[in-house]
Amino acid sequence: MENSRKFAWTWKVKSECLEEYVEMHLNPWPEIMQAHTEAGIRNYSIFQQGNRFFYCFECDDVQAAFDYIAKNEACNRWNAITSKMVEGSFDFNEAEPIKPMREVFYLK
Repeated sequence: MENSRKFAWTWKVKSECLEEYVEMHLNPWPEIMQAHTEAGIRNYSIFQQGNRFFYCFECDDVQAAFDYIAKNEACNRWNAITSKMVEGSFDFNEAEPIKPMREVFYLK
């Protein structure tokens, strides 16, 4: 199967943090948006079903994007807040902060 350059994962947000988590993503910090763009991330979407969230974006070099985000001060501040809200971690300094989902179908 041809790779689509899409990257996806899913997490649960802690019930007590759900409202704040959604609010942060409805009104993201401009410097976060800029950093993700500079990292090469595009077509980034987050979908919600209850407290489960599905994240999907396109990127030519995911490792380079994650390395960029790990060094960005604004992203580290944002991730310090949101990591406490999810069952997982947004700490891009960890060896594997996000467990990617396997793509099993792609319609070009």
